[in-house]
Amino acid sequence: MVVKLALENGTVFTGTGFGSEGEIFGEVVFNTSITGYQEILTDPSYAGQIVTMTYPLIGNYGVNLDDVESVKPQVSGFIVREYFDFYSNWRANSSLGEWLKKNNIIAIQGIDTRMLTKMIRTQGAMRGILSTIELDDNKLIEKVKSSSSMSGSDLAKVVTCQKPYKWDEVDKTIFALPS
Repeated sequence: MVVKLALENGTVFTGTGFGSEGEIFGEVVFNTSITGYQEILTDPSYAGQIVTMTYPLIGNYGVNLDDVESVKPQVSGFIVREYFDFYSNWRANSSLGEWLKKNNIIAIQGIDTRMLTKMIRTQGAMRGILSTIELDDNKLIEKVKSSSSMSGSDLAKVVTCQKPYKWDEVDKTIFALPS
């Protein structure tokens, strides 16, 4: 499946999808971690953001229910250089791609993440759109330029739990993969 990433500065990347289909806006940022993609994806501090991983190969240890930071992915979208679908981890419950699909997260691979990271580093985080629906570059650029900025958003309200709870032991049923 073809996925396009368009940035507010007019740059467009074309890659292959390995997550959900659809269209999502977010602030495009990067993370330099070599491991821990599952923790990054579920970290509430990334709410509303499309995260770019600078490490070139992502997915090789799958996803498990023990290493999450919250009950669901918090990112808007995910960008990697190369996704590896075959995982090797005795703790894994599924592949990263399967987990992203079940959680409706659009992910793109096969783009130049070094170029994208340099662009973000020099120009700053910027609005972006990931789409499997609209593939016309000019229309995507227009959409992202007219999208809302994260500035002033109260994301704490979005990511917080609805009511307090006591943490005694991990209830793995709340982290289970959606059916």
